[in-house]
Amino acid sequence: MRIVIAEDDALLREGLTLLLRNEGIEVAAATDNPDDFLDAVAEHEPDIAVVDVRMPPTFTNEGLKAAVEARRRHPKLAVLVLSAWVEQSYAHELLAGTNGGVGYLLKERVGKVADFLDSLHRVANGGTALDPEVVSQLLVRRRSDDALSVLSPREREVLGLMAEGLSNAAIGERLVISAGAVHKHIGNVFLKLGLNSEDGSGDRRVQAVLAYLDH
Repeated sequence: MRIVIAEDDALLREGLTLLLRNEGIEVAAATDNPDDFLDAVAEHEPDIAVVDVRMPPTFTNEGLKAAVEARRRHPKLAVLVLSAWVEQSYAHELLAGTNGGVGYLLKERVGKVADFLDSLHRVANGGTALDPEVVSQLLVRRRSDDALSVLSPREREVLGLMAEGLSNAAIGERLVISAGAVHKHIGNVFLKLGLNSEDGSGDRRVQAVLAYLDH
């Protein structure tokens, strides 16, 4: 796996670089601004980019804009965004029109190395990895009359855990329900969201998560 990092905080940037290299992952470039990040993506053609949302010069959403632009130029590029706090509009902009390979984690999650690496690999493989706090806030702000109102409370709960990137087994453990019950709920989610039954289950899973996050 080849990675490009965009993070203006020197300590975090060097820490991420060291962590990933110690895991045998190739860090092709580690940049501290959006322009150098886009140049590095073009030069190294990484499998995934790890990008801070807030970067110079204004420290608002330059990192996010660069991530969106990088995906526009390189559609197969996976992107894992890091942020100090949940910024809902940023999550929607990043996810709009994608087919997976996206993640949004709070920076505090990087300190939980095993969880961070699991999320990194999941996103690089075309899945999604959303911080539980991101999922929680999106769920709280969801309108009762939105496109997901066809789902039962339990189905929405299952879909929220899918958005975090949990496997069927992990969802069952979290909700204390059987594997069969998880499978049934996910099947109902696919059916109610009108996802093509001919699609691979992994593709439908990503489509369901994106429908949940990008409404």
